Amino acid sequence: MSADRSVLRRAIERGERDGGAIEFKERLTREVHLADGRMESLVAQLRHRVLSGDGEATYVLGVTDDGGLAGVSPEAFSETMDVLSLLADEADAHIADVETWSAGSGGDGDEAGLVGLATLRDGGVFEADEDHLVVGTAGHVDHGKSTLVGTLVTGRADDGQGGTRRFLDVQPHEVERGLSADLSYAVYGFDDDADEPVRMDNPHRKADRAGVVEAADRLVSFVDTVGHEPWLRTTIRGLVGQKLDYGLLVVAADDGPTKTTREHLGILLATELPTIVAVTKADAVTDERLAEVEREVESMLRDAGQTPLLVDRHGVDTAVAEVGDGVVPLLRTSAVTKDGVETLDRLFERLPKRATPDRETFRMYVDRSYKVTGVGAVASGTVNSGTVETGDELLLGPMPDGSFREVEVRSIEMHYHRVDKATAGRIVGIALKGVDEAEIERGMALIPRESEPEPVREFDAEVMVLNHPTRIQEGYEPVVHLETLSEAAAFFPADGRLLPGDTGEARVRFKFRPYLIEEGQRFVFREGSSKGVGTVTDIAEREPEAADDER
Repeated sequence: MSADRSVLRRAIERGERDGGAIEFKERLTREVHLADGRMESLVAQLRHRVLSGDGEATYVLGVTDDGGLAGVSPEAFSETMDVLSLLADEADAHIADVETWSAGSGGDGDEAGLVGLATLRDGGVFEADEDHLVVGTAGHVDHGKSTLVGTLVTGRADDGQGGTRRFLDVQPHEVERGLSADLSYAVYGFDDDADEPVRMDNPHRKADRAGVVEAADRLVSFVDTVGHEPWLRTTIRGLVGQKLDYGLLVVAADDGPTKTTREHLGILLATELPTIVAVTKADAVTDERLAEVEREVESMLRDAGQTPLLVDRHGVDTAVAEVGDGVVPLLRTSAVTKDGVETLDRLFERLPKRATPDRETFRMYVDRSYKVTGVGAVASGTVNSGTVETGDELLLGPMPDGSFREVEVRSIEMHYHRVDKATAGRIVGIALKGVDEAEIERGMALIPRESEPEPVREFDAEVMVLNHPTRIQEGYEPVVHLETLSEAAAFFPADGRLLPGDTGEARVRFKFRPYLIEEGQRFVFREGSSKGVGTVTDIAEREPEAADDER
């Protein structure tokens, strides 16, 4: 990322003054700096810098030995970061952060050069344990989803104004308006040898998040969705595309269940996600009102065919044993007084990891992409199955024409902590060689290079219409949410039509491009107030002529 040039100048001045944990390099190349003898010397130097800085060193890149700003081309800077990463691995350290500035001509007089500040920390890469829960939040706007998660991951009591929610919002307009407009992520965990959860002092600091990943024996990652109606599409993406273990539905005690609450509950249950309901803002109402809302939630759950289980009455152990299979634990919480927060801690510490797909090969559906200077294109998402490691050769796609791009895993990060591999259920960012960030689109998949993928434009599905003003007929075009893709599709019911409440077979055709899907995947479809769920039953493509004739 770019940064204030004064930060760079202070680093250079500090290095000139006392050296120690600061090293200057103009550039590093594989041919020269990874050669026998030279590499060992540079690894020893890096280790010395890290130890001199009590576990942290700074490398100023793109500068001369005396601190003059030289600047190197983006390609040379990228190679420099690759080499520095390899040196750090050998020295049992890792690159924790990189900041860059434009300086000079990059050596060719045409392209602006780069100067960078790389922060390295002791400890090398980290291999997380397999017991990692991913929890998706849902609920109406202003019912306290983000605030409750902020209190969980920091341990701080809220100020009554949603102060702890600022730790999750990533866009300036979200903080200003007090509304989340995109998925947010947070993490905390549990140490087998500690009585208290492993929390963060400030989740905005990458080092704090990375520290939780390193210290915890069990991690709990939150995918915080959006409660405002205009962003329901984003909420569906968060609940369908993130390979969640559990859902956490919040209902504010000063408002009670709303239409949006019921809609989010329907999505959670339709995707067969075990769900917990937290009645939030318990401090803001009387005991009588709290009991009334609790009864409204119980009624809402029973109307949806679920059995509510009061955690305060039956205990955490019973809730852990019974959640799912039609049972929904229900508890009262307050981010201000922290009532119920300890109970949620105990739940998340004990809830079992849900089963992963039988498929052993790696697959990850892309949810986001971004570019990091010196690293390149990064694809972010939740590992759907299998394992991915640094250096793996993968395929990315399908592209709009159905083809796949050959890429290589440059590095992997989980909540800003570098890891050497990631397994099913991990929310990670994977830096990729061989592709530009602009070419990566949400809904694409990463799979092993030796795969023989067959993307499809059409598939058969069993669908259930949850809500529709009239009837669904041939050519109905909702948006289909499957894994991380959100794409307009045309429906062709086998019987010609489907009424609200009906379940039946339908042929589904993506309007604009193919995707990589498989039998058994569940999806949500929505168009206006209409919505439904489905399961892919057959991905065999039809001959175009036959498909057209049937229509």
